[in-house]
This record gives sequence, C-alpha cells and structure tokens, in this order.
Amino acid sequence: MTEEPTGPAVVEHDEPRRRYVLRIGPDEVGELGYSVAADRVVLEHTLVDESRQEKGLGSQLVRYALDDVRGAGRRVVPQCPFVRAYVERHPEYADLVD
Repeated sequence: MTEEPTGPAVVEHDEPRRRYVLRIGPDEVGELGYSVAADRVVLEHTLVDESRQEKGLGSQLVRYALDDVRGAGRRVVPQCPFVRAYVERHPEYADLVD
C-alpha cells in the first residue's frame, strides 16, 4: 500500500506551458489551462486528480489564477464551466470577466 503524499497544496504559474499547476508535495494533482488573446486570458479547463476532488483544491487553483490575472491587469474569459461557476459564487471576481 502506497501512502498518499500530504502537505499543503501549492499553486504555480507554468507560463511557458500556459497553465497553472496545483501540487501537493512532489505530485501534480491539478491544472488550469489557458490561452491569451490581447489583454484577455481565456481560462479553458480545470482538472483535479479524481482522488483529490471535493476537497476545495479546484477552487484554490481558480482563485490563484484569477488573482494572478488581476495582478497582471488583464481580464478573463471563463470558458471552463468550473471557472464560470466559481466566479458566480464569488462576485468579487465579476469585474474581471469579459
């Protein structure tokens, strides 16, 4: 039986591959992929490892990405249904949406 890595979840911006990566320990457990069009960031898909879903990790990933986009002075196009739902539940991000 292998033990599941534990520790805090950390989000990193992998800009060359146009994605945000969620890691727990050395393991990549989620990602949010995007594309860029002018000053807009199209958030295309959010994936979290099936065994780690329902633990708030997807929300942590989306929140990090939205804060990063805001910090860069850009706007978002939430193509991903999970991102759209997150923004609807968190109106403090509504001003970012195109």
